[in-house]
Amino acid sequence: MAAVTLRGFGWRHAGRRRWALRGVDLRIEAGERVLLLGPSGAGKSTLLAALAGLLPEDSGEQQGTVEIDGLDPRKARERVGIVFQDPESQLVMARCGDDVAFGLENRGVPTDEIWPRVDEALRRVGFPYHRERATAALSGGEQQRLALAGALVLRPGLLLLDEPTANLDPAGGELVRRAVAGALDADTTLILVEHRVADALPLVDRVVVLEAGGGVRADGPPEAVFAAYGDALADEGVWVPGHPIPPRHATASAGEALLAAERAGLPPRLAATDLRVRAGEALAVLGPNGAGKSTLALLLGGLLRPGSGRVVATAALADRDAGTPPHRWRAPALARRIGSVFQDPEHQFVTGTVHDELALGPRRTGQPEPAVRATVDALLDRLRLTKLAGANPYTLSGGEARRLSVATALATAPRLLICDEPTFGQDRRTWRELVDLFADLRDAGHGVVTVTHDADFVAALADRTVTLRRPEDRT
Repeated sequence: MAAVTLRGFGWRHAGRRRWALRGVDLRIEAGERVLLLGPSGAGKSTLLAALAGLLPEDSGEQQGTVEIDGLDPRKARERVGIVFQDPESQLVMARCGDDVAFGLENRGVPTDEIWPRVDEALRRVGFPYHRERATAALSGGEQQRLALAGALVLRPGLLLLDEPTANLDPAGGELVRRAVAGALDADTTLILVEHRVADALPLVDRVVVLEAGGGVRADGPPEAVFAAYGDALADEGVWVPGHPIPPRHATASAGEALLAAERAGLPPRLAATDLRVRAGEALAVLGPNGAGKSTLALLLGGLLRPGSGRVVATAALADRDAGTPPHRWRAPALARRIGSVFQDPEHQFVTGTVHDELALGPRRTGQPEPAVRATVDALLDRLRLTKLAGANPYTLSGGEARRLSVATALATAPRLLICDEPTFGQDRRTWRELVDLFADLRDAGHGVVTVTHDADFVAALADRTVTLRRPEDRT
């Protein structure tokens, strides 16, 4: 069991002017199940990191106190299990079973107990492979299930979950929610950050809403919080059940073809796939985890060479390079024509500030400096990143990092935009802004391809969908 107490708690990351979290007074009793809400950048992930003892004293400035059963979280780590927003960051071993066993071995659990507990944890989260599976061969959603198994196997008194179903298909998300519900003891404390609020509500008995400027906005039973604050919270960016967002359907028919996959594949990650991408169309690529959606996005983006078949660009996209596959284009030409947003935003950051990250693409494509500044300023404003212009991209919240990754792909004004889970980690306000942004691009004649599990996003934006199947499921 684990009780949590915060008194005036705040944290500011080193080198940042803005506090990630400030003035938080909160008491969570042992066995409570809490859903932690708030706009992107309100400090939800920072709060979980503090509770997990993962904010070293020399990495920032702290105000107030945070305790778990009266102890500093850095001294109570054995009582806490956490699943990060980015599951890949906590996978440490080459084989899946070894990764789940890692924490047990570190805690000196007897050898004859380890593997039965590992197998049970993998079964609980619906992990689809044997424990010998290579961690490097997992999709993002499969990594998330494995990370959850690694947390559950330790039987923690306090379980912290940061967007545990964000990269999962609907069936996988339901498996994880059932796993969490079934794995918790009566006195296990749960703090959950989740944008899929309606799906998460059966797991919790209390909702705490963080104020973006500091402190707690609302606290109480879910029905009471949403009845009293629902409209205001929705306006502030919180995903409140019963507040739908109107769709943005295309204003005209799709235009000319830009790119085509012709039996393109990369065994065993992606089976041979046929796909055509058109200007003025928003195409959503769907399918279960492990079907190869992210691999297809890399092939279409010219960032990976097909192992079979080919990817062909038309003259409308590639001009004189139409006869050359995108993966062989020079980098400046690729950046001008195709923008890519990776599933993990940090995989595409290469500079030390948000401003420089946005300026990099335009500079590489030869834009004059006044045009570079205008592009950067417009994107900072459009995606609400202006106050973070001088921040290191690796210190951003998950939602902020996702917005930056989208902005970097747009900085060169590519004719084709390919996004892998673009709405992951976004609050309601930014989610709507992304829908509007992509819809405006489509209506202006750009092609937009999104790999996503976000059914609401598909309903709001997509003109056409393509569903992939796992290679082993094809007949």
